[in-house]
Amino acid sequence: MRYEKQKREREARKKTHTIEVKEVKYRPGIGEHDRDRKTGRARMFLEQGNKVKVTIFFRYRQLRRPELGQEILDHVTERLADVSKVEFRSRGMEGRQMTMILNPVDPAERAAHARASGGS
Repeated sequence: MRYEKQKREREARKKTHTIEVKEVKYRPGIGEHDRDRKTGRARMFLEQGNKVKVTIFFRYRQLRRPELGQEILDHVTERLADVSKVEFRSRGMEGRQMTMILNPVDPAERAAHARASGGS
């Protein structure tokens, strides 16, 4: 009895998939190539089914230019629109950083998005 219960619990644990939150960090002065590499990393995490937290860190004089962080968040949102949805996006600065959390979309929704946008 007890053995069978433990066995069922083990089987149930095998079938569960835990969603991890992966973090990708940017800085306002990041180069275009580096930004694209990090965005590609975020795409890979989303395709694996993980959530992605995008964080932009500001230092010193960068704190006076929060629009640079908004531009990066807009770019990431646009590039990953086919594989993610924005769950949360900070409206402004939270201390010295801005954050955004992206949820992965399921494959059926991804296919519908590709058809709607005329993609492959």
